[in-house]
Amino acid sequence: MTENKRELHSAAPIGMFDSGVGGISVLREAVRLLPRERFIFFGDTKNAPYGTKSREEVLRLSRAAVEKLTEEYGAKAIVIACNTATSAAAATLRMEMPQLPIIAMEPALKPASLLHHDGIVLSLATPGTIAGEKYAQLYALYGKGVKSIPCPGLMEFVERGELDSPSLLSYLEATLAPYSQQKIEAIVLGCTHYSFLKKALHQLCPGVPLLDGNEGTVRQLRRRLEQEGLLAPENAEGGVELLSSGGENAVKQMRFLLDAE
Repeated sequence: MTENKRELHSAAPIGMFDSGVGGISVLREAVRLLPRERFIFFGDTKNAPYGTKSREEVLRLSRAAVEKLTEEYGAKAIVIACNTATSAAAATLRMEMPQLPIIAMEPALKPASLLHHDGIVLSLATPGTIAGEKYAQLYALYGKGVKSIPCPGLMEFVERGELDSPSLLSYLEATLAPYSQQKIEAIVLGCTHYSFLKKALHQLCPGVPLLDGNEGTVRQLRRRLEQEGLLAPENAEGGVELLSSGGENAVKQMRFLLDAE
């Protein structure tokens, strides 16, 4: 990817991408906190999941998503609404496109560390996220008492729209079973898809705080836009456009999740 030399404009949209529909959880928070902004969300459902792919493949797919959002839609900033893509691609993309604000996800290990006392914290994430350098750095700083649990296949429940199905509950029960006799102080949702599984997790772990990085990511986006003078004008009318490599059915699923209560 060549360095992007074009001028950035405050009236331009914000580009956001994920391996599928999970990043809609970040988009929902962005629409709430930045109502005057226009968002272009691209879900790469055709190539999902990213969490079991090689770092090189995730980087290639992430580059393609950023090129689409900047070259076709003129995005003034990019949000990588995917923990796996953050781990594999964020640093490289920032070096390749230094002019473009690129905001990325971060598993909520730091806020979880504030809740850790004498129990354990469970960190659920894709195998790709847990194996990544970014996660290792966070774990070194805030990993005391944290049990990192790779969850291959979990994001696909959200992609299929299974947010409380018997098979989903069985998956989660089996995943959490080894820790059922321990005091769980918090559960980190280390994949943007998992934010849509809060109801099911509350059912299995009532009263346990569920932490994702969505709000913190959007607040960082707002800070960067302010620093760069790229916040939408006061009279701007916000909006959302949804795109998917997986066709119209995937777009319908994204719309359903965006509008869900």
